Amino acid sequence: MPELVGQIERYLDQLRRENASPHTIRNYASDLGQFREYFSPPGGETPSMGQIDTLALREWLGYLYKQNLSAVSMRRKLAAVRSFSKFLTREGDFSTNVAKLLRTPKAPQKLPRVLTAEQTNSLVDQVAEDKLERPYPERDLLIFELLYGCGVRVSELVGLNLEDFDYSERWIRVLGKGRKERQIPFGSKAASALTRYLQTRRRTSEEHALLLNHLGGRLTVRGTQKIVKFYASMLTGDSSLHPHSLRHAYATHLLSDGADLRSIQELLGHGQLSTTQKYTQVSLMDLMRVYDNAHPKAR
Repeated sequence: MPELVGQIERYLDQLRRENASPHTIRNYASDLGQFREYFSPPGGETPSMGQIDTLALREWLGYLYKQNLSAVSMRRKLAAVRSFSKFLTREGDFSTNVAKLLRTPKAPQKLPRVLTAEQTNSLVDQVAEDKLERPYPERDLLIFELLYGCGVRVSELVGLNLEDFDYSERWIRVLGKGRKERQIPFGSKAASALTRYLQTRRRTSEEHALLLNHLGGRLTVRGTQKIVKFYASMLTGDSSLHPHSLRHAYATHLLSDGADLRSIQELLGHGQLSTTQKYTQVSLMDLMRVYDNAHPKAR
């Protein structure tokens, strides 16, 4: 086995021991697998990570740039390599983490497209009307109520178990990024949708997952994305909507109605306040739009 392959396997095993999320492990395995392929020439010998210097890593970044990858994708792949190299340095494979010397590609600051409160509530209300005759309407409505009513990430949503709900106090225990646990309140509409869904949910002795697929197993991220996209396409004609669109709407509407940034940060599970602050920019853009459309001196 080439040494780089073994080093990557050791690193992924360490992530599993640290209880990293399956989503993180899968992405890191994919990015590091592509990294290994780049440094494994046909008929040539695959180097160890310690034999790859800064110049070679810069050439690898240049290769990624020529593949027309977005800056966001390049930053993610570089983050995986940096973390991998840091692990090997800590393990004593080599003394210098050369990956940390690379400059991070700048990503353009894009403001998320956000549905208005009226658009979002109209979408959720139409899902509740069950006009599309879907096989599991109660589950689908609960998905929308939790995504918009609680602002959870889609990975957090599908990771919810039955025992994560405090039904009397209306709190949900959510396991977020980095295995960080937080509690989120849920409102009366989500509570009603939850009660209706639990009355129809397939009862299995072993499956603790809240949301089940048609086989009775845990619903996946991909499955949830398809459900949201289907309803958005059929009910609004907008196939670009995805689960994160509802999370953006949740945060933006909270801010618009007077919630403070620190509280929103806690509810969203953001590690840095700067991540939450992008929603202030969205609100300012909305204010400017209202001003441009309504004020006689704006034109």
